[in-house]
Amino acid sequence: MYGFEALTFNIHGGYLEAIVRGHRASLLTAADYNNLCQCETLDDIKMHLSATEYGPYLQNEPSPLHTTTIVEKCTLKLVDEYKNMLCQATEPLSTFLEYITYGHMIDNVVLIVTGTLHERDVQELLEKCHPLGMFDSIATLAVAQNMRELYRLVLVDTPLAPYFSECITSEDLDDMNIEIMRNTLYKAYLEDFYRFCQKLGGATAEIMSDLLAFEADRRAVNITINSIGTELTRDDRRKLYSNFGLLYPYGHEELAICEDIDQVRGAMEKYPPYQSIFAKLSYGESQMLDKAFYEEEVKRLCLAFEQQFHYAVFFAYMRLREQEIRNLMWISECVAQNQKSRVHDSVVFIF
Repeated sequence: MYGFEALTFNIHGGYLEAIVRGHRASLLTAADYNNLCQCETLDDIKMHLSATEYGPYLQNEPSPLHTTTIVEKCTLKLVDEYKNMLCQATEPLSTFLEYITYGHMIDNVVLIVTGTLHERDVQELLEKCHPLGMFDSIATLAVAQNMRELYRLVLVDTPLAPYFSECITSEDLDDMNIEIMRNTLYKAYLEDFYRFCQKLGGATAEIMSDLLAFEADRRAVNITINSIGTELTRDDRRKLYSNFGLLYPYGHEELAICEDIDQVRGAMEKYPPYQSIFAKLSYGESQMLDKAFYEEEVKRLCLAFEQQFHYAVFFAYMRLREQEIRNLMWISECVAQNQKSRVHDSVVFIF
């Protein structure tokens, strides 16, 4: 029943909602980012972060620092917070929190399979995997030669198993097949997460529907732009779009036949929320599209905190923290490579 969550929500979810709202208060502000952008070395960045909640994670790191170390330690903080919340969550919140990590699992599977295809060392690949997407049998992914083996040997015992039913083929794995696999898995995952949130009902269903619809639409646009000029047919492209979202179904029909970025823009300008995103870009330009989408996503994630008694705040917090880590990685890379003039190009301010 919508509007009646307040009666019972706090019995199981009140403590954790308070915790996650406390974590949200520790996100870096625009003033923090402005200070970080002035840093001359990675040690300066470490010194500034020592005054934030990242301090304890970075304090014992010796000089000289590397960008990977900063990102690793900041990610470790996010993982610790997530595990702490998961330990104390009861159903259905615990399942909701597990759903948040499935996207990272898909990325890790694709990373290992692609790395193995290019004969990279498995141990080195495992170090690059996102810690939230790890599962017991991940190291054995390297033995699979095609999708069927990948499923039978490894993924049948993971939460990703149901999503694999659509992309099991006997074709050998190559770069194109792996990218199609990633997008097919992601489509199945988003649709499953969407159905789960609808089942929860109330404010959770309302807010998560909006956030997941935005994610599905963004992926549809990215799939379209990335497949322009490839051998992917229109029907194959359409199959990779999720079956929900603002663009479903008529926007998908238009995107499936787009041949260049300006046609994508023409299709998107019929939808006011996305018209404003494309209005920021000049014609023929797609490099800044990712940043424009991230800015819109951050705006929507922050709005999730305006309502109470729902689970979307957990999803929003995890996404905002991941965006913050992306910001720190960009700033650190610019400082390390002495490219400070480009430091504002990809930083998305959260507050």
